[in-house]
Amino acid sequence: MSAALDNRRAAFHNRVTTTKLEYSQDRDLYSGLIRLHVLHHAAEQPIFGLGMVEELARHGYRISPGTLYPLLHGLEEKGYLRSTEKRNGKSLRKVYRVTPLGRKVLRAAKSKVRELFGELIEGR
Repeated sequence: MSAALDNRRAAFHNRVTTTKLEYSQDRDLYSGLIRLHVLHHAAEQPIFGLGMVEELARHGYRISPGTLYPLLHGLEEKGYLRSTEKRNGKSLRKVYRVTPLGRKVLRAAKSKVRELFGELIEGR
């Protein structure tokens, strides 16, 4: 009986480990797309964290504030976004806007995305 239990535990561990590994790999693939979404929306209008969590969810990305805020800070550190604080009732909200460098990077990325789309979807 102990061997059977050990086998079930090992099988469960392997499934959980594989699922975590696949999720980690997927997250790495999608992180660039998420960054492009953020830059795109910040180029259209000012954005804020919770609003972007909701917008990304509309596109099928499940991202927590604990993941998004470091991403926003990283884009700001690279000079792609600039933040200001806005009062929202009694609290302050950090609002992000795209910078000229962010627009330049976004334009270059759009060209690469078009090329990739042509290969992946249109078979060019």
